[in-house]
Amino acid sequence: MPDPLKYSGISAPHVHVPYDSFERYIPFLKEHRLNPEIYFGSRSFDTLKADDILELKKQLDYNPRISIHAPFMDLSPGAVDLRVRGVTIKRYIETLEVADVLKPEVVVFHSGYDRWKYDNRVEIWLENSIETWTPVHERAAEIGVKIAVENIFEDDPENLRLLCKEMNSDYFGICFDTGHFNLFSKLPLTEWLGMTKHFIKLLHLHDNTGHSDQHLAIGDGNFDFDTLFKELKGIDCVYTLEAHSQENALKSLERLKGYA
Repeated sequence: MPDPLKYSGISAPHVHVPYDSFERYIPFLKEHRLNPEIYFGSRSFDTLKADDILELKKQLDYNPRISIHAPFMDLSPGAVDLRVRGVTIKRYIETLEVADVLKPEVVVFHSGYDRWKYDNRVEIWLENSIETWTPVHERAAEIGVKIAVENIFEDDPENLRLLCKEMNSDYFGICFDTGHFNLFSKLPLTEWLGMTKHFIKLLHLHDNTGHSDQHLAIGDGNFDFDTLFKELKGIDCVYTLEAHSQENALKSLERLKGYA
């Protein structure tokens, strides 16, 4: 198989790896020369020390490209409650301090938007989100890392489009998640991408059958990858494989060659 660090045709893909499992997966990453997207859960930050991050950086001695997935459980960047937003900002800034050491290309955050929770009033979420993202974006720009906000429960991308338009920065954009789109979108893929593709900084590539977030290998579900790569031709972004097993990660990597 080709060396993913020297992948031709499209961006060299990354693979999703939880920080808590990193020791277990580092031999696999090195063997296959894979670029990691390292996920830090909130609990990681409660025990994480500076030396831990330096040791992690030392283990990445094969010079991969890196991306980071920030904590998301219970966090809400668009929260009405100021204290909830305060905790969210704290966790996000902690993530960027780790990024300042590891020097990733992109850090992925969740949007926290659910139209039912906000009673279809996207303006409430948007106003509060801008209050959250402004200081976080300033810190990201200082260290030269891009922010990518991921679609989760969005059935259309209008909230993400509005947020990116308001932030108006090359350091701020969207993480388009194929599996979440397949579960929740009410719009055709071409329409969704037509509204957002120029804001996309990173792709989460995984598949499902439209019933649950299965994180299958590319092509093992019914997401339309042919249309995705056709629509995104010429868009420069990071590709992350989010198949949750080593077998499916390698299967996805092999199938991705067909779109190079």
